[in-house]
Amino acid sequence: MATTTATEKQVMVVGIDDSEHSMYALEWTLEHFFKNFSSNPPFKLVVVHAKPTAGSAVGLAGPGAAEVLPHVESDLKRIAARVVERAKEICTRKLVNDVVVEVMEGDARNVLCEAVEKHHASILVVGSHGYGAIKRAVLGSVSDYCAHHAHCTVMVVKRPKTKH
Repeated sequence: MATTTATEKQVMVVGIDDSEHSMYALEWTLEHFFKNFSSNPPFKLVVVHAKPTAGSAVGLAGPGAAEVLPHVESDLKRIAARVVERAKEICTRKLVNDVVVEVMEGDARNVLCEAVEKHHASILVVGSHGYGAIKRAVLGSVSDYCAHHAHCTVMVVKRPKTKH
């Protein structure tokens, strides 16, 4: 866990992707930790998007992969720009202007743990996709990985289930 002096603020890292779950987690965090502190929030806010590498997005490449990779990279950059823009819009709407937004390349699990170390964060916030056990086992859970490997408190924000 990071230590701070009396003049330094603790750092909160919020991991985002292009899902509604992560945007909900960002909004929830702003509402609960920043709403009443517009002039002097209790945390320095760092929002991090993990952009996959083109190679990892394509998977095991066969013949013709060299032609596909630039297009995949272009799409991933466009998605990252859209995610960052949406996060900035949410922060602006919630009157949180003192925010650092970063795009780091790599697997989300590793990127978020690296961001915690880089910024000496005392808390990491991630959204929950709400996968079942089988899907979680196949895809892996970013929140589970971070809870076990990040060197700070990890808060998993779950979107409430809607009633039918």
